Amino acid sequence: MAGGKKLTKEDEILLQNFSRTVSTKSSALFYANAFFVSAIPLWLFWRIHQMDPYSSGIMFVVMTLISTWLVAFAYKNVKFQLKHKIAQRRDASVSKEVNMELDSNKKLNRDEKDERILWKKNNVAETEAVTFSIFYNNALYLFLVLIASFYVLRTFNPAANYLLSTSMAGGVLALLSTGSSS
Repeated sequence: MAGGKKLTKEDEILLQNFSRTVSTKSSALFYANAFFVSAIPLWLFWRIHQMDPYSSGIMFVVMTLISTWLVAFAYKNVKFQLKHKIAQRRDASVSKEVNMELDSNKKLNRDEKDERILWKKNNVAETEAVTFSIFYNNALYLFLVLIASFYVLRTFNPAANYLLSTSMAGGVLALLSTGSSS
């Protein structure tokens, strides 16, 4: 730091709250969900488009892994965009709830109460942002795969249809997640 100043605990909490880094727990949740939603098109192409899973296995594995990474990338971006907005919207209700819980505890000073409110607000915003990001991106990814495979690419052979529909859906999802959230 300039001038040799160290960060206070409050500064570290604020930096953590507004950084793009994702906790290990959230990252594991993102990649597990992304894997499952990326694997759903396998059933579609195996059962409906009659692709043989053994002869298409390598393509299935590679595209599922690529889609998993793209969907997890979208989860992280959407979560980051939503977290601050949700924290602002939940500020009054979280403050009221925490103050009601802490009113009986006269040992805490105002700074400690404010720190607990900030912590609780961050946890609520984190949970809601993660949940909504997963729901929104899963729905959009599956919608894009279905539209691509049954309408846009319906005349392509099943292997090309699979490659293009999953890569386009993952790519569009990742691209849309990087957009500004005014």
